Amino acid sequence: MQTSTTAADLAIVGARLRTNTGAHSDATAILVRDGRIAALGGDDSIRDAAAEAGIEVRDVAGATVTPGLFDGHTHPHWAADLTAGIDLGGLGTVDELRAAIAAEHERLPEGAWLRGWNLEYEPFEHGAGEPGGMRGELLEDAAPGRPVALICYDLHTALATAPALAAAGITGARDFDDASEIVVDADGTPTGELREPTAYNLLFDAAPKPSHDDERDALRDMFRRLATAGLTGGAIMDGKDRTVELLAELEARGELDHRVTVHHWHAVGDTDDDVARVIAAKDRRGRLWQTGAIKLFSDGVIDTGTAWLHAPDTCGDGRAPFWPSWERYAEVVRAYHDAGMLIATHAVGDYAVSRVLDVYASLPPREGLPFHSVEHLEVLADTDIEQLRELANGDGPASGVTASMQPLHMQWRAADHSDGWAARLGEGRDETGYRVRDVLDAGVTLVLGSDWPVAQYDPRLGMAWARGRHTPGDASAHVFEPAQRLSGEEALLAYTLWPARARGHEDRGVLAPGAVADLTVWGADPVAATPDELPEVPIRLTVVEGRVVFEG
Repeated sequence: MQTSTTAADLAIVGARLRTNTGAHSDATAILVRDGRIAALGGDDSIRDAAAEAGIEVRDVAGATVTPGLFDGHTHPHWAADLTAGIDLGGLGTVDELRAAIAAEHERLPEGAWLRGWNLEYEPFEHGAGEPGGMRGELLEDAAPGRPVALICYDLHTALATAPALAAAGITGARDFDDASEIVVDADGTPTGELREPTAYNLLFDAAPKPSHDDERDALRDMFRRLATAGLTGGAIMDGKDRTVELLAELEARGELDHRVTVHHWHAVGDTDDDVARVIAAKDRRGRLWQTGAIKLFSDGVIDTGTAWLHAPDTCGDGRAPFWPSWERYAEVVRAYHDAGMLIATHAVGDYAVSRVLDVYASLPPREGLPFHSVEHLEVLADTDIEQLRELANGDGPASGVTASMQPLHMQWRAADHSDGWAARLGEGRDETGYRVRDVLDAGVTLVLGSDWPVAQYDPRLGMAWARGRHTPGDASAHVFEPAQRLSGEEALLAYTLWPARARGHEDRGVLAPGAVADLTVWGADPVAATPDELPEVPIRLTVVEGRVVFEG
């Protein structure tokens, strides 16, 4: 169905408002004109104003209205492609993987590639009697002769069978500009494991591509899917020229239902000419989308030993950055900074966070622009917290640094520390994970997100994990580092007001006259609901610029 993306008029009455401003505490209604909040007040006054202007009135019968939820780190364009295959999440053994692949093999036509996503590492760590490590040969007999290409849940590793490797021309190891790797046996034969995007993109670039219309429509439908969970926008962290083209086309067709900031993905091998090209296009924008932001990597992930740590992990890994030249990283960051762009750097390991902060702290001041973010910060030493505190509370150019974190990713941890993440870090070090409370108490701007499709996009789950730090709804679930829990109000702010502030938007993340009318209408108060209740709180309406884009 085609809808208009023109800003709309709307009145909502009978509500409880969480304004994030401290003002209008007794207001129960909102009037929206041309996509912006025109007034807050009582039901009668807003009804009268709406009637005079001929504006539709929605009585939400006591539901709670908050500013629209914004995912601080998401990959909807990527997800629209990746989630087209089979979901392998929760399959804990090689036999379970084989069964799922065999069923999909029987369903697919001859010659089609078999794609899968959400693959976990554990089946290859506990496969008794199987060859060690991730190996495509373990899965080949489930889909004889068919190219099989799977990607792990964290989007940092892929696994391919021999037919898929052959179709992609992957016959042995290669040198890459970054820390990506084609894993090979002692004789140089690829095992099927491909680490980091530069390596595994060789595989997926060889797979059949959707048509232009199918790709565009999949992105449109992905945004509408996100709206069902109350999301009105997000920061796209894998942006490319194609992403921008599709957003512009969707908006021109009246089919864009999401407010997004596109972070262009800078690869380690990008040249100065590439940087100049991206800077030249930094002001491209539409009504609901904008560019002007960058995403870089400083390291990988803990599970594969590619995170950059203060000390080696239990396998002796974790001491190498993603960039062969850290000086080059600093040069690129400085170029984008001087151009007035917003920079986000992936830094999972504690040493990676520290080194990124060192570079950020060296940047010159720039007036009227928000400062940059560090993405993930999965583990932090006490010295890193202090480094964050010094930057946040100083008067230097990095005083506005943002920590973009995903406590939702704790769902893969085990109470007995037997999970691969904890085993890699070693005894005690896993307890330095996801220190959102310490980061917030250090005075750092905190934003929350999902990293979808790494984890579920639903912000109710994200807030529940940030608040409870245990599996929601399971009374017996282990609570990880309870001292790091956020309050209900803090979790909501980290999905609304704080992302707006981190990006320099004064008219977002609040319910106030003049603010954009991006709204999430909840069946119950998300702050008052317990972490266990929160994922089940229904979303009544999702509103973008005054347009109802979802009604539950």
